[in-house]
Amino acid sequence: MTRTIDSNTDLTTVLNEEIWARLQRQPPTGVKPRLASTLMLLDRGEPEPKVLMGRRNPASKFMPGKFVFPGGRIEPGDRKMNAAGALPLPVEERLARIDPKSHSLPRALALGAIRETFEETGIVLGAADMGAPETAPAGEWQKFAAQGFYPLIDNIHFIARATTPPRQSRRFDTIFLAADVSDIATTIEGAVGPDRELVELVWVPLSQAHALELPLITSVVLYELDRRIAAGMGHYLPAPWYRVGPKGWIRTEI
Repeated sequence: MTRTIDSNTDLTTVLNEEIWARLQRQPPTGVKPRLASTLMLLDRGEPEPKVLMGRRNPASKFMPGKFVFPGGRIEPGDRKMNAAGALPLPVEERLARIDPKSHSLPRALALGAIRETFEETGIVLGAADMGAPETAPAGEWQKFAAQGFYPLIDNIHFIARATTPPRQSRRFDTIFLAADVSDIATTIEGAVGPDRELVELVWVPLSQAHALELPLITSVVLYELDRRIAAGMGHYLPAPWYRVGPKGWIRTEI
């Protein structure tokens, strides 16, 4: 990224200046975006909030060495896993607009982000007062349940949505969610390391996060997170959706 983002920046202008011309030179790929969700864990215990970021393995073919939020594609088990509590109603209503035909999607997006966070960082966002889940979908959810916690979704925030532009070989329709560090039940060692998807984790103050090696859209979403915190972090606040239209990047609100 060659431009600094500040409080007066039009974020779609940044995206267009950095990406649009390059996209126009690339041939169409016909790849459809896959639904994904990611989790921004916040520590607001100090005057300046911190956010958890992980550095992707330099050997990875996708965004090697970049700092990102834990997350990934939604899996079938995310629609079946039981959770502690319910999504805040304004969050559920906004997430439901992504696909009004799918009643299970809002919870699946939140649970997918929690599962991916557990898989990539070892962090369990969960509630112990319900006891351990008796059953869980196969795979990573069974490992999660074995820690003795239900996934906790009742304080999830919907921060932003971003759809990878056309002409890319990998495309995602990514939902950026946030949760508070106080909802972390425990952390399992061994999830991060030189042979894993993330090689390190850092709690970074928001004002310093842009100095990391970030994908451009991650930098844009971090600024949206900063705006959300300044506005009071209410669940009722709208979430921006960044995507490419016929003339470049556009930003609308959900």
